[in-house]
Amino acid sequence: MNFENLKEQFLHPQDVSDMFTAEDIEKNKVVGALACVPFLFWLPLVAAKESGFAKFYANQGLLELILGIAVSVVTVILAFIPFIGGLLGTIVSLVPAAAFLFLIINAFQGKARRLPVIGEMIEAFK
Repeated sequence: MNFENLKEQFLHPQDVSDMFTAEDIEKNKVVGALACVPFLFWLPLVAAKESGFAKFYANQGLLELILGIAVSVVTVILAFIPFIGGLLGTIVSLVPAAAFLFLIINAFQGKARRLPVIGEMIEAFK
């Protein structure tokens, strides 16, 4: 992946809203937004079993949880590097918060946008 592709993914995240009906989106915005809370990614599987929009956000929420765990491990490792490790760890630890805000804002707006770079990695729930 080159820098231009990476830059394009951050500036214009993939929007797949056209995969879902307007009725499905409107009816399941809140459930989709709740799935963005990392440990609630499973909620659409219980509350909106038939909703493709809600399952989309269940997948993105699971990916966000995995990202948060990975960032936590990296932050702990960086903590062992004097001075620069603490600074880098602080910067890296902001990534899951940014992912959460990105997902929850898009869910409430009724847009199905994948997380930049990692949004297509898994699709566990169909």
